[in-house]
Amino acid sequence: MTIKQADFVKSAVYPRDYPPGMPFPEFAFIGRSNVGKSSLINSLTGRKKLAKTSKTPGRTQLINYFLINRTFYVVDLPGYGFAKVSKAMRQEWNQTISSYLASPRNKLVFVLLDIRRVPGEEDLETLRWLAENEIPYRVIFTKMDKVSGNERTKCLREIGKKIQFEREDVFFHSSLTNAGRDKILEEMERILNNTQEMQ
Repeated sequence: MTIKQADFVKSAVYPRDYPPGMPFPEFAFIGRSNVGKSSLINSLTGRKKLAKTSKTPGRTQLINYFLINRTFYVVDLPGYGFAKVSKAMRQEWNQTISSYLASPRNKLVFVLLDIRRVPGEEDLETLRWLAENEIPYRVIFTKMDKVSGNERTKCLREIGKKIQFEREDVFFHSSLTNAGRDKILEEMERILNNTQEMQ
């Protein structure tokens, strides 16, 4: 899939603020703070500053909607697990995320995991919740430029002790080199095409 147009639409907190739904599914990106959600969206769209990025975790605090090719939305969700904010703020962010995931929006969720880190409890809770509620999702391992080939194998072995996955069911990405970008776009295109065939 070639992304020719990508525009920021709006930020939202509550379901009433979400933009009107589209005929096609929207693709939501979720993960721990600083896992690389905004960087991944910029890589996929070929726009370096479309989604705001920061080395400081917790930068994305709202649900940000981007309209792609005037056809479907990409959704940047707030990061979870950022400890350096008040408990009340963390609860507010979690509520914002939960409201979106529980909404009837036609969506596929990409769960981002840092290849260098064993999934934490919040990662595991997110994956369990999606599975239990039958919300389709895929896993993307980020920061691939941070590990060598041998380190990658070791990291995946450790991650495999926490979550079960088949190599063909997950994706790998580096926002530095854009490695893995095309495979993620191919998966998004496949889902869009399948939706079109069913309409």
